[in-house]
Amino acid sequence: MFNMMTACTLFEKTYHFGVAALVNSLYRNGFRGDFYAGYTGALPGWASAARNGSGLEWAGMRTLGIAPDMRLHFLPVETDYHLTNYKPDFMLRLWERLGSDVESMFFFDPDILVARPWRMFAEWVACGVALCEDVNSPLPRHHPRREAWRNYYAGFGIRLNYRDAMYANGGFIGLNRDHMEFLELWKSVQEKMGLRIGGLGRSMFTSADHLETAGGAFFPFAKTDQDALNAAVEAYDRPVSFVCKDGMGFDEGVQLMHHALGTPKPWDWKPFSRLLAGYPPRPADQLYWQTVASGPLMPHPRSSVHYHRLAISLARGAGRFYHRN
Repeated sequence: MFNMMTACTLFEKTYHFGVAALVNSLYRNGFRGDFYAGYTGALPGWASAARNGSGLEWAGMRTLGIAPDMRLHFLPVETDYHLTNYKPDFMLRLWERLGSDVESMFFFDPDILVARPWRMFAEWVACGVALCEDVNSPLPRHHPRREAWRNYYAGFGIRLNYRDAMYANGGFIGLNRDHMEFLELWKSVQEKMGLRIGGLGRSMFTSADHLETAGGAFFPFAKTDQDALNAAVEAYDRPVSFVCKDGMGFDEGVQLMHHALGTPKPWDWKPFSRLLAGYPPRPADQLYWQTVASGPLMPHPRSSVHYHRLAISLARGAGRFYHRN
């Protein structure tokens, strides 16, 4: 069953550090096979051993063998979209190239780490489209943003039906081949969203303040791809399997993943200066430096890994007594 599954991400700039940690976390939790990383810009130094790939019709593909039973494929992408708005397009294009041999596909943002055995993810997608509740959830049935989605998409003949108050985080999705139509729906919903926000080159990461300021507190697409994802959930008439906030480490419970929201990201976290500002290290920061410490990928010098692990440990201890309320 595991050989029929694959996982992927999209990255740019320093997020390559997160890709290495994500791959390590997958490997340590039992994932085996092929991982695909779409990217813009240049490949990082730690991927210098990657060689021209084959077996997939994707110009410029480079493949890095990271273990006897796992490979990392780098896929250059050219798009005018912000990468956060390119997720369904990328997954559909990748699935088309991979063909019918792949039964299930998972997308992870590159600031996510997997924290539980891979078999749990394999079991999850058997329940429907797998999504995780966002830290800003819930969004009740008649919340103005939900009503705005329904009114907007009705103009395109797309009917949205309330399903659940849970509001999904856009950083993860898993689905079986027989739910691939959900990706087509998400893609279509995003394209129509693009007409409202001035194009899919805009995102919550580049122009969120402007979007919210221009549209007001209840602007329906301030979180762009994430709002479109949740609108697609309401437009979809087949099973969607939510896990609660603990699924991404936003709450106590069965923490399947740790999602390092906001900035700075774990690879940019400066433990002592952040502590002096009242911010002790987050669990995701500690887990990141643990995950890059033992491979199979080593994106940082060992001296940097040792320093950060020690500094974060000390800063977490001090943070019990010194932190912002």
